[in-house]
Amino acid sequence: MRETNIRKSDIELLAPAGDWDCMRAAVANGADAIFFGVEKFNARARANNFQMDELPDIMSFLHRYGVKGFLTFNILVFEEELEDARNLIDACIDAGVDAVIVQDLGLVRLIREISPDFPIHGSTQMTITSPEAVEFTKPFDIERVVLGRENNLKQIKQIGDQAKLPMEVFVHGALCVSYSGQCLTSEMWGGRSANRGECAQACRLPYDLMVDGVEKPMGDVAYLLSPKDLAALELVPELIEAGVTSFKIEGRLKSPEYVANVVSKYRSAIDRYFEGKDAKPTKEELRELEQSFSRGFSFGFLKGTNNKQLVDGTFPKSRGVYLGRVKQVLRDGVLCELEAPLKRGDGIVFDAGDPTKKEEGGRVYDLRRKGTKLEGEAPGGLVEIVPGRQDVNLGRIHVGDRVWKTNDPHLDKRLRQTFETDKPYRVFPVHVKVIGSAGQPLKSVWTDVEAGHSVTVESELSLVPAEKRPMDAALFEEQFGRLGGTIFALASVDVHLNGDLIVPMRELNQMRRTAAESLAALREQPRAFVKRSVDVYGDTPQGAAAEAASAGGRGRSRLTALCRSLEQVQAACSMNVDLVYADFEFIKQFPAAVEAAHAAGKRIALATPRIHMPGETGYFRNILNLGPDAVLLRNTGAVYWFMRYLAEHPEAARPELIGDFSLNVANHKTAALFLEAGLTRVTPSYDLNIQQMVDLLRRSDASKLEVVIHQHMPMFHTEHCVYCTFLSEGTDYTNCGRPCEEHRASLQDRVGFSHPVRVDEGCRNTVYNAIDQSGAEYLANFMELGVSTYRVEFLEETPDKVREVLSLYERALNGEISGTHVWKSLKATNQLGVTRGQLVK
Repeated sequence: MRETNIRKSDIELLAPAGDWDCMRAAVANGADAIFFGVEKFNARARANNFQMDELPDIMSFLHRYGVKGFLTFNILVFEEELEDARNLIDACIDAGVDAVIVQDLGLVRLIREISPDFPIHGSTQMTITSPEAVEFTKPFDIERVVLGRENNLKQIKQIGDQAKLPMEVFVHGALCVSYSGQCLTSEMWGGRSANRGECAQACRLPYDLMVDGVEKPMGDVAYLLSPKDLAALELVPELIEAGVTSFKIEGRLKSPEYVANVVSKYRSAIDRYFEGKDAKPTKEELRELEQSFSRGFSFGFLKGTNNKQLVDGTFPKSRGVYLGRVKQVLRDGVLCELEAPLKRGDGIVFDAGDPTKKEEGGRVYDLRRKGTKLEGEAPGGLVEIVPGRQDVNLGRIHVGDRVWKTNDPHLDKRLRQTFETDKPYRVFPVHVKVIGSAGQPLKSVWTDVEAGHSVTVESELSLVPAEKRPMDAALFEEQFGRLGGTIFALASVDVHLNGDLIVPMRELNQMRRTAAESLAALREQPRAFVKRSVDVYGDTPQGAAAEAASAGGRGRSRLTALCRSLEQVQAACSMNVDLVYADFEFIKQFPAAVEAAHAAGKRIALATPRIHMPGETGYFRNILNLGPDAVLLRNTGAVYWFMRYLAEHPEAARPELIGDFSLNVANHKTAALFLEAGLTRVTPSYDLNIQQMVDLLRRSDASKLEVVIHQHMPMFHTEHCVYCTFLSEGTDYTNCGRPCEEHRASLQDRVGFSHPVRVDEGCRNTVYNAIDQSGAEYLANFMELGVSTYRVEFLEETPDKVREVLSLYERALNGEISGTHVWKSLKATNQLGVTRGQLVK
């Protein structure tokens, strides 16, 4: 049912811009706001991006057309970058940027130190997927949040109803298989962090599916982690009624034609909804969307999880529009039953089911029906497609190959014409009031109706009595209406003249020009925000690093062990560890772990899931009810829930609360924010190399940081379930038959390494790196800087291996052996080898 209290002005269409042409395309086609990045501080390092000194020009251009500009600052900020970050925020405030989109909570803290009123939007990289995660942001006056792409319509409405904060939702474009802010694959394999805008798109690579150590034949399905593209054009009404206030289009790496195409389609659908018309798109609109860029379309997770629809698996890149299959290979072309229109000059590609090999494709030279040349567009049916002579090797084409239309020059030309024009992209109504008496200048008050600005412009010469043709409303409409080439159009003139009067026509022309320029200048004037001078390192713990160094790092070093099976817990409890973490696939195994640890006289922590969705706080209650000594918190929703619950229940047992790596602590401000929220210690982000880690430790209370010194890197963390998609007939956890309880799956890469896929309580998958890694060689550095807690994480190790690994690290912490000796010993005894870890970059 249509909501009656939602207004069109409440809905924002938010478009991407990687360069000036994309920005113009977005404005010309109806975007209400644009998001863009400058230089290095944004999550699209590969985009052209803008320069910091362009900010005033960008904002003037956008504001002239009544469009908002949001700067993407959606990456983690390392310690030594905080000065540069402050300079960029200063520049944003000066230029009147309408908001910054931020991932790093330490950066949020810095912005609030600089300005209490400068708008901040919480990026999807913050992994905000629950009302509790939204509540966590409220003390920092974050204006809106960009929800995780994994939230469905029902959850979006629930979050909005409970948290009461404006919500921005991705509606179109490429989907990451991993939760945004939680993908470490590029970091692990190439030192190119997705949390730093350098994603290498490992999800688009081919993998073999290994089940219980044996390769499962998959036919032409090789791209097991490559989702189709999101296209929610058909869901515009549902999204509006779910409470989405900002419709976000992905694509800062895409072309201006793509931006023009997608923005215009969503603009039209939103407008139709508020005009009471059918907002559903036509087949032609959907085809045109596919033409600009498409890996195949899906609703993503908006209609709920459907693993079968999310991933096709047969190709990882844009295909365009599906035309049909080859029926027959001819002497100079192919016969195809067309399912979509095709014309001369269009680009096509032949898909033989293996995109890892060179594919044949090119331009359509001719179209024939039963040997007769077709003029114009072939709308469908059985058609002979003749490609350019040098374009396609017909010897490599087979009957049954799929044919895709990859490019439509006519569509591209039409889209370019929307923004490659000398005319203004938008025109706004002005109202003019004219007042005058003989002997006085003619006074005109010009009002920009939409922006609410008014300017008063007077003639230089005074009015004189008219001898024959006095000025009237028609004359003013004629002269003041000549606003062509400006962004204004005359809406009405209100004339108040005392008598029959006149001034020279040139006066009216000058008044019109002056008024239009003044109103445009008012639109472009930057909004004023509070801006304070801030020492970004003024809040670092004084002398923390020096004190640790003078003590030579001699404080007691504690070893903790994170285990993923009960057998590992039992093995760790037999060693000299301070705390054992249980991080099991199924929460029903937690009671046995707590019992085993307490029986051995060891403290135990239980780990929350990495993702928290609406209605999943029952997990947290179950954890508390088991009476652990500590809880490992993996998301801001969990941090908020535990803090609030313990505050409201002072009689409850109070476990130690520890923040995990997934909170993305990359600088001292983020660390301090979580410690001040009530955590006893936090785990630094896995994005840090050794220098960045040292920088963080020097400027933080290192005794409250727990460094993970050994682990299998958790690379992808995803709502997409490999087990459900490829090992069952089902579509989600309700009908998949839970193959994850019977089998162990892994993904084998091109090098031959098999990366284990594990499932959590919420049926989310984590793909772990096949090879474990060690930071043992830096133990001495960390101890010198005052780190006292070191974690070793296990995945599939046997109890004997658990004891061996923990023994080596214990000896290193006691100074009996060197960190290098630990690494070499582990490398020698590990079947796959041990890398030096993400710290070495």
